[in-house]
Amino acid sequence: MMLERIIHDPNFLSLVCGAGAFAIVVLIWLALVEDSPLEDRLKSVAEHRHDFADREEKKKPSMSRRERLVGTDAIKSIVQKLKLEQGKQTNKIRIKLAQAGFGSREAVMIYLLVRLALPVIATVVAFFFLFIVQAVDEAFLNKTLYFGAALLGAIGLPELFLKNASQKRLAILRKAMPDALDLMVICAEAGLSLDSSLSRVSREMAASCPIMAEEIGLTGVELGFFPDRSQALQNLADRVPLPGVIGLVNTLIQTEKYGTPLAQALRVLSGEMRNERIMAAETKAAKLPATLTVPMILFILPPLFVVLLGPAILNVMQLSK
Repeated sequence: MMLERIIHDPNFLSLVCGAGAFAIVVLIWLALVEDSPLEDRLKSVAEHRHDFADREEKKKPSMSRRERLVGTDAIKSIVQKLKLEQGKQTNKIRIKLAQAGFGSREAVMIYLLVRLALPVIATVVAFFFLFIVQAVDEAFLNKTLYFGAALLGAIGLPELFLKNASQKRLAILRKAMPDALDLMVICAEAGLSLDSSLSRVSREMAASCPIMAEEIGLTGVELGFFPDRSQALQNLADRVPLPGVIGLVNTLIQTEKYGTPLAQALRVLSGEMRNERIMAAETKAAKLPATLTVPMILFILPPLFVVLLGPAILNVMQLSK
C-alpha cells in the first residue's frame, strides 16, 4: 500500500523524470567529451616518482615530509584504529589493486575501508527498505532471503570489481606487449641501456597504449630508486602477471645478473612471443566451426528453412483448399 502511494505520488513521478533527464544529459556529455587517458597515466607515473622521492626524504631527518590530504589522513586513522592493515592479506590486496590499476599508497586503505563499510551500509539499507518501509510485499522468509542476498552481494562486490578491472587491464596489456618488446629490441640494438630503453619505450607507447607506458615508466622509475634492481623488475611481474611479461622479467634479471647481451636475449624472446601469438590465433581459428554450430542452428537454419520451404507450404495449403 505504501509503495503504491509512493508510485502514484506526482512528486515522485516528477523526481523520477528529473533523474532520468539528468542521467541522459550526463550520458550525452560523457559520449561527446573526449577522454584523454594519456595525461592521467603520465600523472600517475609522476606521482609514483614523487612517492619514491618522499621515501628517500623520510630517511633524512633534515628533510620535511610532504603534506597529505585531510581525507586521506582520516581514512588512514580509521584503518589504523580498526587494525585492518595488520593482516597477512594486505600484501596480496596491494598486488591485486596494482593489477587493477590502483597503485597509489592510499588505495589499500581506501579498499579496506570500503570492504568494511559496504556490508554495513547494505545491511542498514536493506533492513530499512525490507522491514521498516516494507517496499516489497513478500513473506518474512522471502524478505530474509533478500536481506541475505544483499549482504552477500555487498561482501563480494569489491572483490568482483577488482577482478573485472584486472581482467580488462590485462587484456589491454596483452595486446600491447609484443609492440613494447619490439621497441625494446630496437632500443637495445641501438646501444641504449636498460633504464634508457624503458624510458624511451614508455614515451613511444604513451600515445598507443597509456597503460603499458605507465607500467614501463614505473619500472624505469623503480630501477633508479631501488638498491636491488631485480626487485624493481619483479614488481613489474607482480603488477602484470602475463606469461610474456614474466618471461621478459626473467630475461632482464638474467641479463643484469650474468651480463648476457640484452639485444640478443630480447630478440629471442620477441620471436617466441610472436610464435605464441600465431599459435593462439590458429587455435582460435580452429575452434571457430565448433563455436558457430549453436548460433547457426538457432539463428541461421530456421530463417533459411522458412525462405526455402515457406512458398512450397503455402502452395500446398492453397491447393488443398
